[in-house]
Amino acid sequence: MRNSLLIDHTLLAATAHQREVETLIDEAKQHGFASVCVNPVWVSFAAERLAESPVKVCTVIGFPLGANTSAVKAFEAEDAIQNGAEELDMVINIGAARAGDWDTVEADIRAVVHAAAGRALVKVIIETCYLSDSEIVEACRRAQAAGADFVKTSTGFGTAGAKKDHVALMRETVGDALGVKASGGIKTATDFAAMVAAGANRIGTSNGVALLVGVN
Repeated sequence: MRNSLLIDHTLLAATAHQREVETLIDEAKQHGFASVCVNPVWVSFAAERLAESPVKVCTVIGFPLGANTSAVKAFEAEDAIQNGAEELDMVINIGAARAGDWDTVEADIRAVVHAAAGRALVKVIIETCYLSDSEIVEACRRAQAAGADFVKTSTGFGTAGAKKDHVALMRETVGDALGVKASGGIKTATDFAAMVAAGANRIGTSNGVALLVGVN
């Protein structure tokens, strides 16, 4: 697989405006990235402009805190799909995970998976910076049990981003059953190579073009 197909070209800043989103989309088409990842308000805009392109439209659910109710996350997922999203990156109930309430975590993920109903990939952001290794393992297991397609390290809005040791632990936990997405703080070719070597098969980054130049 060529490196560009590993990249979700990302713009999730609150200040993002239309010209910046247009640039993101144009870059994704030019370089053949896997997807553009944008906030929900931009999904229909991106879908229209990518209608004739293999680049997917990805958006975020329960972002960035994961503290919405499951019903709201499910509604967000349905709304995003109706607007053209093909991939959904949802944030788990981080508080429930830290409290050891794993049934709530799993049910929350399952609500989004059910709403997606096979129409969009579901990537589960477990926000590794807030979890111990054992909690990372359990979060991955619960994502798999709930029917998710990927587990993902980070929102990029937490206290730290992706770490290769966490990526390796996630890959070891899910094996080949799920994808692993590394996201947050991946800015250089060295970062990229480390995450892929650790087991990531998708990279979320706002530095996609510069990063791609560095790894090719």
